[in-house]
Amino acid sequence: MKLYASNVVADWLAVTPRRVRQLRDEGVLVEKAPGLYDLQSCVVRYISYLRKGNGNTNLNDERAMLTRAKREAADMENEERRGNLHRTEDIEKGLAALCLNMRGRFSGLPAKLSGELAQMGGNQAGIHDKLKAAIDEALEELSHFNVAFAIRSGEDEEEDNEPV
Repeated sequence: MKLYASNVVADWLAVTPRRVRQLRDEGVLVEKAPGLYDLQSCVVRYISYLRKGNGNTNLNDERAMLTRAKREAADMENEERRGNLHRTEDIEKGLAALCLNMRGRFSGLPAKLSGELAQMGGNQAGIHDKLKAAIDEALEELSHFNVAFAIRSGEDEEEDNEPV
């Protein structure tokens, strides 16, 4: 079961994200995790809610909305399989790895350069060049963000998460 954020559910139900939260507070929609919803159950519960409403609900319109929501869900899954859509968890893991790598690289600069800089005897241009080269090297690693986002072997690729 894939979980989706309230803005995605709002798009599929043709309501605003605020209305999704209101429906949640009214007990019409149920969160599976904080801020995350199961699309299928939300659509079913919303249609049921509309049917019980003021009696002016057009059943054909609701069926069309449900069919559209299912098609869009299938389209999103296909885009994810093609690699054009990424799960939020994958992006978060990649960014966390990237930030930790950069933190380590920058934290290691003083230990790596202190001896060399001390021997430069106050040569400001040389110190500047040495620091700039070390920082540029660390930033070059940051420019290869796709390495941090690569799927690691052994990870479960079928986890239920929200697509981005």
